[in-house]
Amino acid sequence: MGDKEMKPLKYRILTYGCQMNVRDSETIAGLLEGSGFNQAEDLSEADLIVFNTCSVRHSAENKVYGKLGEIASLKKKRPELLIAFGGCMAQLPEVRQKLKKRGVDVVFGTHNIHELPYLIARAQEERNPVFEVWEKEGRIVEPLPSCRKPGLSAFVNIMFGCNNFCSYCIVPYTRGRERSRKADDIVRELEELATAGYKEVTLLGQNVNSYGSGLEEKIEFADLLYRANSVAGIERIRFTTSHPKDVSDRLLQAIAECEKLCEHIHAPLQAGSNRILQRMNRNYSREHYLNLVERMRHYVPGVSITSDLIVGFPGETEEDFLETLDMVERVRFDAAFTFMYSQRSGTRAAEFAEQIPLEEKKQRLERLNRRQYQIATEINQELQGSIQEVLVEGPSKTNPQKLTSRTRSNRIVIFSGGKDLIGRLINVKITEAKTFSLFGEIFAE
Repeated sequence: MGDKEMKPLKYRILTYGCQMNVRDSETIAGLLEGSGFNQAEDLSEADLIVFNTCSVRHSAENKVYGKLGEIASLKKKRPELLIAFGGCMAQLPEVRQKLKKRGVDVVFGTHNIHELPYLIARAQEERNPVFEVWEKEGRIVEPLPSCRKPGLSAFVNIMFGCNNFCSYCIVPYTRGRERSRKADDIVRELEELATAGYKEVTLLGQNVNSYGSGLEEKIEFADLLYRANSVAGIERIRFTTSHPKDVSDRLLQAIAECEKLCEHIHAPLQAGSNRILQRMNRNYSREHYLNLVERMRHYVPGVSITSDLIVGFPGETEEDFLETLDMVERVRFDAAFTFMYSQRSGTRAAEFAEQIPLEEKKQRLERLNRRQYQIATEINQELQGSIQEVLVEGPSKTNPQKLTSRTRSNRIVIFSGGKDLIGRLINVKITEAKTFSLFGEIFAE
């Protein structure tokens, strides 16, 4: 074909939401590159733009619609531009109705990512939009290609879906029921990551404690952790998320015994009032959570405990909110992701009476953050003078002249050092502590 030989088409992925979506985007990239696409440096040079979306909050959806409007304007100037739309938003029928009028060429769901190259080819061939969303989860497709960003840390799915149906959460409706990957497939992926030079992995699941459900092999999450710990080349293992209702002593023992497992557990409390926890359908009480904290600190001394906290859930009184503050005081979380409750249509809580006024929610969030940040600062200050093992990640985003690193307890440490340290585990002495990060110097014994 000489000079007229067709250039490979270029793609760009826009990722919104959680680590699961980040991992899904790596799979989407792998599928596209396996189909002959190359990654575009910029949106303006992309022949295909893929939206990988989040539907946890309406604010996340609004952000997507805003960006989609921009891309639709771009498409008017370049009609050959393809727009694909996937992720959790695509699973919602009301969203798919809206997309029919927004110039989208391909819509795919969370359960059929593996079909994306075929759907794009169909849209190109038929010159018509192709909407193909599986309403129900199917079997897990293994293996799928992946195009990961170079680096030291990688996400690894161990399971998909959720069976908990918290009353505020859309995830079980967009991600389906729980399905676990086979342990052999997970271990094989870890070995491949180690060979590729990754030092740290984070095992992902909506509730990793449920790992093993639906598998023929009799295996629990703790068993998987022991197996992961034996993979040569991987130096640190993290996981998220742990539902507080079913953290077992065996899991805590595994964290204590496996030297590669980091001493950090993210166990979202969400609220401190038993009445609100019940309305949330969380299936544990504040007393259960306090007992869990005691067990975590018994098995793993010095463990970093982090949480998600929601204020302003429908029906939350001042007394209920004060019970959340009380739990923050009792537990002393190392860090917490805090949110104002926002109505998510399709969930039970959206229909609850007694929705809290926005101004009240804002005030409660501010009070909660003020106390939580103070506690986080106090805990960090206790680390001043201590020696911490850190994995050096690269230049600091705020000061490229310095290096950024992470402790086993998931704290950021900034220090001065040579680029040759990137990718290494070293010891750092903490010299200064702030709310969200630590500062230190290389510790030479």
